[in-house]
Amino acid sequence: MRKRSILSALAGLSLVACNPAGRCPIPTTPLEECCYQGSKTLFSVWAPDADAAVLRVYDSASDADAEMSLDMKKSRDGLWKCTVKEDIKGKFYTFQLMHDGQWLPQTQGIAAKAVAVNGTRGAVIDWAETNPEGWESDKSPSIKPSDIIIYEMHHRDFSIHPSSGIEHKGKFLALTEKGTTNPDGLATGIDHLKELGVTCVQLLPSFDFITVDEAHPELAQYNWGYDPQNYNAVEGSYSTDAFDPVCRIREFKAMVQSLHREGFKVIMDVVYNHTSSAELNGFERTMPGYFYRFKADGSWGNASGCGNETASEKEMYRKYMLESLEWWVKEYHIDGFRFDLMAIHDMETMNLISKRLHTIDPEIILYGEGWAAEAPQLASDIIALKDNTWQLDRIGAFSDNIRDAVRGPLGCENAGFMDGVPGNKMNVMFGIAGGVKHPQVTVKPWTSSPLQHVSYVSCHDDHCLRDRLEEASDASEAECLAMVKLAQTAMYVSQGLPFIFNGEEVYRRKGVKNSYCSPDSVNAIDWGQKSTYKDLCDYYAGLAAIRHAHPGFCLADAELVLSKLEFIECEDPCVVAFRIKNLEGIDSAKSLAVLLNGSKERAVAEIPLGNWKVLAQDGFANAEGFSSYHSNYITAAPTSATILAEE
Repeated sequence: MRKRSILSALAGLSLVACNPAGRCPIPTTPLEECCYQGSKTLFSVWAPDADAAVLRVYDSASDADAEMSLDMKKSRDGLWKCTVKEDIKGKFYTFQLMHDGQWLPQTQGIAAKAVAVNGTRGAVIDWAETNPEGWESDKSPSIKPSDIIIYEMHHRDFSIHPSSGIEHKGKFLALTEKGTTNPDGLATGIDHLKELGVTCVQLLPSFDFITVDEAHPELAQYNWGYDPQNYNAVEGSYSTDAFDPVCRIREFKAMVQSLHREGFKVIMDVVYNHTSSAELNGFERTMPGYFYRFKADGSWGNASGCGNETASEKEMYRKYMLESLEWWVKEYHIDGFRFDLMAIHDMETMNLISKRLHTIDPEIILYGEGWAAEAPQLASDIIALKDNTWQLDRIGAFSDNIRDAVRGPLGCENAGFMDGVPGNKMNVMFGIAGGVKHPQVTVKPWTSSPLQHVSYVSCHDDHCLRDRLEEASDASEAECLAMVKLAQTAMYVSQGLPFIFNGEEVYRRKGVKNSYCSPDSVNAIDWGQKSTYKDLCDYYAGLAAIRHAHPGFCLADAELVLSKLEFIECEDPCVVAFRIKNLEGIDSAKSLAVLLNGSKERAVAEIPLGNWKVLAQDGFANAEGFSSYHSNYITAAPTSATILAEE
C-alpha cells in the first residue's frame, strides 16, 4: 500500500498537524511564487510546517548545478520568502523544503506561471513580453444564452491531419490561420468553425501536463492531457518552441485573440480534481499530506481513478483554485471552464468560484462532469454531483440522461432512441425540457435553470458517435447518418446548452473506446471526410442557424419552460413531439413545433391549426425555411426530425 505522502514515506509520520482541521496560516494576498521586477525578483513558497526552505536559481533549464542558492525566511502567513537583487530574466528556479529534518526533492512550486521545458522548473520572465500585438484591446464577444453552442476540441486532433491544409499542425497557432482548406477546397480550421455556426470553443486541457515529452516534438506522442503538472502554466507541446517559456504563452494568447476576433468564446477544460502523481507533484513537495484526501486506512483517496483526489474543502486549496481560475480569466482572457470530474469538488468551493468569476465576467460559462470515477472522500450531499446541480450557482452539468437515452447507455449493446429502441422517451423529454421540473416529465429534475443542462450525445470520452453506431447497430451507413442527424437535432432543440464533439460533423471515426493516448492515426480528424459527408456538415450548420434564429429553443428560465413547453401525446415509444407556444416578444415565430421520430415508421402528431414554415425535414435544415403550409399536423419520416415555425 502506498503511503500518504513523501514525508510519511521518508519519516514514517502521520498527517501533518495542520491537516485535519485545516488550521494552517493562509496568506491574505494572492499566491505569487515568482514576481519579476527587473532589477530584482521576489520569490515565495507556502509551506507553514516546513523547517527550512531554499531557492535555487539555474542559468538554464538543463543545468545540473544551481547558479545560486538562497535561504528563505518564514513569515507569519506560512510563506517562505527571499529576494534576488539583480536582473535574472531568462533564468530558471526551484524550491526545496525541509520537513522533520529531511530535505524533500526540489520543486517548481505549486503556482508556477511560466515554466521550463517539461515543467520541472519555474521560469523568470517579463510578462509584458508575452502579449501578442493588440492584446490589450482583445475582448471576448458578447453571446446571448440562446446562441451558446459548444464545440469540444483537442488541439492535435483538429489540425494534425495532412488534409487540414493548416501550417501549424497540432499547435495553438493552428487556430490563428484563416483561409485553410481540405484538398477539395472546403474550409477547415477556424473558417470551418464559423461555417458550422458554433459560438464557443472548448479546448481539452491546455495547462502544463506531464505525459508528453515537450523536449522531443519529433516523437509520435499523444495524450488528452488529463494529468496535470502545473495548473497555472501553458502546455509546451502545443507551442512551436517548448524550450522558450515566453513562446508558449504568447502563442496561446494569439490563439485566444484570434478566436475572439472571429466571434468565439474560449472555454478551457480544467482538471483540479487530481494531479498526475501525488508523490511527484509540487503539492506534496511543499506541504506533504495537506492538498489531498485520504481514506480511513491512510491510503490515497481515488475518486479520480488516477491514484489521488485533491481536497477542495481545504482552505488553501480552495484559495488556490479560485486564484488559478482568476489568473486564466485575467491574464489569458478565458471565457469559461469545463470542470473534469466536478463531483470531486465540494459545492461551497464551486459556488465561490462562480461568484468570483461572474464578478469579473458576467457572461462566464461554467459547467462540468457531475460525477466522479469512484466515491469521493466527502459526503454526497456537499459535493458537486449532478443531482446537486440545482444547488450550484450558474454552473451546469453534462446530461447523461439525454445522452444515454438518445444513443444508448455507455457499454449498452443498443443505440437507444435514435435507433428505435423503446424505453428512452421520458429521458429524451427530460433533456428537451433542460432538466427542470415539468408536469409531463416524470424524471426527477436536477437543474434550477435549463442553462445548467449540457445536452450532448458524445464527447472525447468513450466512443465517438460514429463508432457507437457501428458497434451497437447493424444499420447501413445511410441509416446511421440519419440517426446522427436525429440525435443532433434533439440536442439543438433542447432547452439546455448544445455541445458537440469535434469531427462529429464530418462523421469522424476513431475505432477506439478510450483514445486518450492513441496515435494520430486514431485521433486525427480527416478533413477529406468533409467532402464525403458535406451533407451532414451542412445539416449541423443548418441546425445552428435555426437555433440562432429562434431563441424559443433556449428560454433560459425554468418558469418560462414550464409555461411555454408543451409535449404532444404520441403513443409510439420512439416518438417525441412538442410545441413551444406563445412566443410573442421572445421569438420571431408565434410558436415552434418539433417531431423527433426514432421509429422505423412515419410519425404524425397533431398541432394547433396555423400557418407553419418548415425549417427542418427529411435530413435537411435551413433557418430560412423550405416551404410553408396551413395545417394542424406535423409529420416526420422514419429516423428523422421535423422542425416547424408558426408564421
